Amino acid sequence: MRFIFGWSRVCLAGFLLSFIMFSEWAPGMVNAAAKTKHISQKSEPLHLTVILERVFLDGEISEEVIKETCWSMENFWAKYDQWRLIDINDSTMVFRKQIDDISPLLKANGYFGITEDGILTIFNGRPDKLRIIRPFFQIDIKKLESKKQEELIQGIPIKTKDRYVKVLETFKQYSIEE
Repeated sequence: MRFIFGWSRVCLAGFLLSFIMFSEWAPGMVNAAAKTKHISQKSEPLHLTVILERVFLDGEISEEVIKETCWSMENFWAKYDQWRLIDINDSTMVFRKQIDDISPLLKANGYFGITEDGILTIFNGRPDKLRIIRPFFQIDIKKLESKKQEELIQGIPIKTKDRYVKVLETFKQYSIEE
């Protein structure tokens, strides 16, 4: 019985190592298998710093730092099964998740506008050259109706993902192809 139990641990460690090496994780992630094996043999908890990165449609990345006390790697991995491990070191694990929505910043204070160079841009607040969040593409201003020009000069509030997508689609037809 002792032989079978020991052999199953070796198989589990081998499986985890193979899984990590052949998954889409970076080659440096092999340490995760070693950590998993090491933790399963310890009787005291492991203290980890977990960084959760949320990447929004608009390119904004939010970061949340969590201190974890880990007694069981199985429970730990289950807790973050919806996240992708992107980095690991001695006591820190970084997970990332793509969020199919715009960031809270845009919902609260994001506006589409246009720069002096005619580039469709997202601003933090009404259009102002000092508060650019993200530029997109150059627009042929001559093709725009005066009403659309005025909307961009004043700023178009974003508030929702649907509005974000609609504005991009609307003005994409006026973009200058390079």
